[in-house]
Amino acid sequence: MSKIEDRGYADFRVLVSTEWVAENLDRPGIRIVESNEDALVYALGHIPGAVEVDWARDLNDQTRRDYVGPQRFATMARRIGITPDTTVIFYGDSNNWWAAYTYWVFQLFGHTNAKLMDGGRLKWELEGRELIREVPEIAATHYPQPQRLDGPIRVFREEVLAHAEAGRSLVDVRHPEEFSGDRLHMPDYPNEGALRGGHIPGAKNVPWNRAVNEDGRFKTADELRAIYISEQGLQADEEIITYCRIGERSSHTWFVLSRLLGFSRVRNYDGSWTEWGNLVGAPVSR
Repeated sequence: MSKIEDRGYADFRVLVSTEWVAENLDRPGIRIVESNEDALVYALGHIPGAVEVDWARDLNDQTRRDYVGPQRFATMARRIGITPDTTVIFYGDSNNWWAAYTYWVFQLFGHTNAKLMDGGRLKWELEGRELIREVPEIAATHYPQPQRLDGPIRVFREEVLAHAEAGRSLVDVRHPEEFSGDRLHMPDYPNEGALRGGHIPGAKNVPWNRAVNEDGRFKTADELRAIYISEQGLQADEEIITYCRIGERSSHTWFVLSRLLGFSRVRNYDGSWTEWGNLVGAPVSR
């Protein structure tokens, strides 16, 4: 497969290769962060020097369904040894599904100096690169309390309803059986609380993993445009909302559309189906 810079992305700088990471592990101003679906994976072996950001513990408020506030984000940032100027490289299991989610949450807090390692853990492991169990000792840094900027990339249920009623584009990135309502969860996963199955009226079903190859790397821009523009009819300048179950898989598609293809008005509905499928009076299609 071609190099990242040769794949035609709107901004290839949001990705780095496994080779680049291996060559820059000790580079000042770089922090490698692993975020996984499975909380046990990091302890079993991780890239040398990588720190862990656990999506449930570090990014989500523990008493209300929302992300942590600015103070807790700053505390976490200090713990993992970053400053606002640090370049953060995210990677993880499941084809960077949760790494993209963590990347998206960091954008909410204005930490835009961030990238994904193309291919994630899978690509690193396929290449036989080193994984260690030793947790690095990181000196705490100063990270000023940021603002959380939900508006540009995050959307809430009232806006989603107005968006759907106006006939604007929604991309449901779940498994086709979730989209159809035949399942309330992904195959081989437990049911996670939605009372109704189906999808938001008018949504297009484009499973998130169609954007990646078997080795976890993102498809080329031409291949992605064939899916989202030629097949689904999305336009780069229209308002688009992505959603899934809790906003994690749809963060991956948000990354593809906004960063790799350069779509200018893409927002992620992190309430997603666990909220919509439980809303009294919310319209559902099957």
